[in-house]
Amino acid sequence: MSIQVELTDDYTGNVSPDPERHGVHAQRRTLDNASIVKVSVGPMDNNVYVITDAATQKSLLIDAANDPETILALLDALPGTVTQILTSHGHFDHWQGLEEVHRRLQVPTLVGAADADELPLDPDRTLTGGETIEVGELSLEVIAIPGHTAGSVTIVLTEKSGRVHLFTGDTLFPGGVGKTWQPGDFEILLDGVTSKLFDRFGDDTVVYPGHGKDTALGVERPHLAEWRERGW
Repeated sequence: MSIQVELTDDYTGNVSPDPERHGVHAQRRTLDNASIVKVSVGPMDNNVYVITDAATQKSLLIDAANDPETILALLDALPGTVTQILTSHGHFDHWQGLEEVHRRLQVPTLVGAADADELPLDPDRTLTGGETIEVGELSLEVIAIPGHTAGSVTIVLTEKSGRVHLFTGDTLFPGGVGKTWQPGDFEILLDGVTSKLFDRFGDDTVVYPGHGKDTALGVERPHLAEWRERGW
């Protein structure tokens, strides 16, 4: 039985599963140079993003996290053609659908270099920060921010208007940074998020995390000192 896909242009950023609704419920946000489609998959409410260049309809898939048939059904319903698959970091809940999606699409895979060995396949390109990912006419910047994992990367999409959109994986969420495990990693992560994101981009910068709802840097900025004091 085919998977029913519902795609709405009423973008709220809240795509968490509703047990009373069946099928795939994705949301699309249209920018002046691209579109962003967001859907949640798997038991950990993992976000999957599809960034599509408006000029060429070429797309980047971020995090084939779970439910590969759901992801593929969504891609079949979209006008763009995925040309690359990026994994935001090496934790298993962000790549459980990767092998099957890659087998079907046969496009290059990308991941932060320090997390490459965590994937179930050998990536075609590893990233260390400072690179760009070309998606049609879009040029997406890669920012490496270790702490949650050694190879975590954030992807920067800038509109023609100058507004910035950040795809942060598990590095930054509404209400704080991602979880850390080793002594010193929290400070490394918060320092990186502060210097590479908050110190650089404006308050209207949108943040698209690996789980849950979106946020903006202006919403989170007043709480940086609070996060540092509480230690998580």
